[in-house]
Amino acid sequence: QVQLVESGGGLVQAGGSLRLSCVVSGRTFSRYRMGWFRQGPGKEREFVATIWSGGSTLYGDSVKGRFTISRDNAKNTVYLQMNSLNPEDTAIYYCAADPDPGSKGYSYWGQGTQVTVSS
Repeated sequence: QVQLVESGGGLVQAGGSLRLSCVVSGRTFSRYRMGWFRQGPGKEREFVATIWSGGSTLYGDSVKGRFTISRDNAKNTVYLQMNSLNPEDTAIYYCAADPDPGSKGYSYWGQGTQVTVSS
């Protein structure tokens, strides 16, 4: 069973930065397509970013130019560097993994980490 554990969330002032981490159990992490999603209060879940095993990335429009997704296959970890945060970024951030590079869905999800941005 694949398990994902996020960390790094917290309270930050507008304009600040945070880096989220997601550690994935298992020996095939390097093959996984990894993603970050978020769900703000009263909002639907929103796509944030994805990174494929080869390092290609894709970002949601609301975070382009501010957030960076990266991965360290030696540590089974995917990161989300978040800069220039604003209150609209307040949400629970979820890490997701899938072994199928061509799928649009994700098979495995973490429990989420709270990010709160104060104005």
